[in-house]
Amino acid sequence: MKKIFLLLISVLLLTGCGKVNKDKLVKEFVDKVEKSDSYLLKGNMSIYNSEDIYNYDLEVKYKKDNLFYVKMLNTNNDHEQIILRDKDSVYVVTPSLNKSYKFVSEWPFNSSQSYILNSLVKDINNDKDYKFYSYDDEYVIETIVNYPNNNYLKYQKLFFDKNKNLKEIIVYDNNDIESIKVEISSIDYNSDINDNDFNIDNILEDNCCNVIEENTSNNLEDVYYPLYMPANTYLQSKDVVNTENGERYILTFSGDKNFVLIEEASNVYSEFEMIPVYGDLVLMSGGIGALANNSLSWSSNRVDYYLTSNDLSPEEAINVAESLNTTVFFEK
Repeated sequence: MKKIFLLLISVLLLTGCGKVNKDKLVKEFVDKVEKSDSYLLKGNMSIYNSEDIYNYDLEVKYKKDNLFYVKMLNTNNDHEQIILRDKDSVYVVTPSLNKSYKFVSEWPFNSSQSYILNSLVKDINNDKDYKFYSYDDEYVIETIVNYPNNNYLKYQKLFFDKNKNLKEIIVYDNNDIESIKVEISSIDYNSDINDNDFNIDNILEDNCCNVIEENTSNNLEDVYYPLYMPANTYLQSKDVVNTENGERYILTFSGDKNFVLIEEASNVYSEFEMIPVYGDLVLMSGGIGALANNSLSWSSNRVDYYLTSNDLSPEEAINVAESLNTTVFFEK
């Protein structure tokens, strides 16, 4: 009887500790982020697309008044992009192309963002039924996620080490398969970040070229065909248009879901180009895309893509786009 009593006491104590750990861990993490005037996060991000994995070196800067700076370097091809939110606009800068998109966007507040601490806190606060797991050497918080343009992404897990430091975030799809993984190497919650880090002119001066020799002949060596195709939809035609910068391929798909896919070699501009976009930015395996009401544009591996359709949902358009990153090359 005495042993049974002691066992019950031990179970109660362990249960109580678990509850305290949960409340304390969540409160400490939320307070750290919400009370931080500025933070600097470094790590790497992996995006899974079918059998392929796209790896990025990651640097995130935040300063109060909703200033955000995210630098992503694709370690597979050294393709770098910078996302900036200043007080007025959102920008996506592609230094290698001497080009930037300027968005009218609510990013990063309109969707879950696995690499931004403020977004993780928002997901925790919005999920009143979030789950908590306690292990010997780590703690895990599980929340639902909000990706309006990708309903396949369902939940995420935040992994903390035994010292309650956030070390990893994994986003899972509706089949419990990892889709996005962010591994954190360091977080400085009191980083001395300068306002100039969020100045678009300074970023362009530091990262983009002033003069680059333009390509006089800029043709694709191959044409890309999507591996994902909506049901009862087929390639109807393939046309080539000669432009001042080279050849442009126009692929027309017809059937239940009509859409047009345009491909051309990326042009490196002699002077920096700012392109206004009336849409939103989306994280794709090959980089950042610009999503509007009936179109999606992006650049990957020195190819510019533009997809337009009145029939495809945003999610279907992204699926078509993502399948181009895993397709094989076909001869012209």
